[in-house]
Amino acid sequence: MTAFWTEPDYDDHELVQLVRDRVSGLTAIIALHSTHLGPGAGGTRFWHYADPQDAMRDALRLSRGMSYKNAMAGLPMGGGKAVILADRERTKTPQMLEAFGEAVETLGGAYVTAEDVGIGEADMVAVSRRTQYVTGLPVDGEGAAGGDPGPFTAMGIYHGIKAAVRHKLGKDSVRGVHVAIQGVGSVGGGVARLLSKDGAKLTLSDIDMDRAAALADELEGETAAPDAVMGVACDVFSPNALGAILDDAGIARLDAPIVAGGANNQLARAHHGETLAERGILYAPDYVINAGGIISVTLEYLARRDGTACDINEVRKRIAQIPGRLKEIWQESDASGVSPDVVADRMAQKLIGR
Repeated sequence: MTAFWTEPDYDDHELVQLVRDRVSGLTAIIALHSTHLGPGAGGTRFWHYADPQDAMRDALRLSRGMSYKNAMAGLPMGGGKAVILADRERTKTPQMLEAFGEAVETLGGAYVTAEDVGIGEADMVAVSRRTQYVTGLPVDGEGAAGGDPGPFTAMGIYHGIKAAVRHKLGKDSVRGVHVAIQGVGSVGGGVARLLSKDGAKLTLSDIDMDRAAALADELEGETAAPDAVMGVACDVFSPNALGAILDDAGIARLDAPIVAGGANNQLARAHHGETLAERGILYAPDYVINAGGIISVTLEYLARRDGTACDINEVRKRIAQIPGRLKEIWQESDASGVSPDVVADRMAQKLIGR
């Protein structure tokens, strides 16, 4: 890897740490962007990177996004992220996860980790054997929130899509609104089910097209191939897979007046938000609309630290505030002519003292 501080995505990060454990085979990167508001909170991604430099880029971009996300969600947490570099076979062992937990523990609470792509509840349990600074753990008890943050992320995106449809299309309902969803895993699949209950028309796509087809059958929707979904003529394009898809070529293919989805770092580069605005496409800044999951796991962590249970009603109440934040961003964008992503960035930067 080249020096991380020469990366264009390095943004005066407080800490960037390479973690190696020869016995378990662990290679990981932990990045803390800001602890201005509290411990850096953000999930751990388990992914095979053809180029290790891409792993560093992911850690830097994702941790900065978490600073902004937590600040805009009104949470007392800073921004951090970790990536575990998987081999081609995506070998994952309890020993590897425990070694990662030891690395988190050595930071003394500066970083709090949870699930992300490739990491589930059982993995977090393994990590928790070596560190107390972990959340997204299984919970018991009626009315208690916690565990897999995916459904809560989906809930926030669902609310955000409805807000976008209201703002851009002037519709108070998504009944009959055509939404093309890219990625139908825990988050995208949850979004699809919530929209389907409200009568939305769905086109679904996933790298696992069998999964997309099964969900389309369940919800009476249609499917599109992964290389075609961005070009589907629809009302809302909802990206819920990996990020950096909104580059010059991707934006040129869009045939939708709204982009609203849960993928992190959807804009390939900063200027692509302006490119969307120039095309008249309303963009829901990703770290605002997809904050439901971090709201859930943060409240879970804070409650467990205080020896109490996380109240699911409080989680839902906070997630229901996401549309209001989006509306504020869009109204400021409309009034100033500044694209929504820049408006949101400026708001978040002010909150974290930058």
